[in-house]
Amino acid sequence: MSRVCELSGKGPMVGNTISHANNKTKRRFLPNLNEVSLISDILRQSFKLRVSAAALRTVDHRGGLDAFLAKAKDEELSDKALKIKKEIAKARAVA
Repeated sequence: MSRVCELSGKGPMVGNTISHANNKTKRRFLPNLNEVSLISDILRQSFKLRVSAAALRTVDHRGGLDAFLAKAKDEELSDKALKIKKEIAKARAVA
């Protein structure tokens, strides 16, 4: 399982750990990923996604999964999230 957020595309970054003696060693900064169930209001269904804490705050700020996916860029979303976005768009067109 890759360490990439399914909604924001946020992944691991690389940097240095710097000691008190100014020795530098490579390290990885991993995103804070959580397995959460998000509910779509339009589809009346819950989806399990692996989302970073920052993306989860953004979902709450924008007013839920449907509003977040409507504004999200397709390049950032995972295949699973892109499929959900298309289902929501289809349901909105019918309603």
